[in-house]
Amino acid sequence: MRIECEPVVDVEEEIEAEALVSRQRLSFLGGVDPETGEVIDPTHELHGERVTGKVLVLPGGRGSTVGSYVIMELAERGRAPAAIVVREAEPILIVGCVLGRVPLLHRPDRDPVERLSTGDVVRVLPGGVLEA
Repeated sequence: MRIECEPVVDVEEEIEAEALVSRQRLSFLGGVDPETGEVIDPTHELHGERVTGKVLVLPGGRGSTVGSYVIMELAERGRAPAAIVVREAEPILIVGCVLGRVPLLHRPDRDPVERLSTGDVVRVLPGGVLEA
């Protein structure tokens, strides 16, 4: 399956990683531990999962602007997702991914939240292409 997205922060070279998929938006501030990459929000369906090295697929982000700095801190600690794919990126995700150099794709031509499952191996290609 091929999903074409708009890259906000594009990959320089192909990334292959396991998908971590949620139907819920995620707040990085208070939702993800920047030291471990673990989802710590007890109300989130990904609670207990680690985002580190995964292609994180979500409807979008939510929460405080400080979430941008959590994404940046995850990247600095080597705990960031390999890439983030959302239906529509909002400023918190955009700033965090730009600062942390985390690939961010949005506006997919097919909804990856509906088409992908946690554990699927996906490839992120330059130009905003997602393949599974």
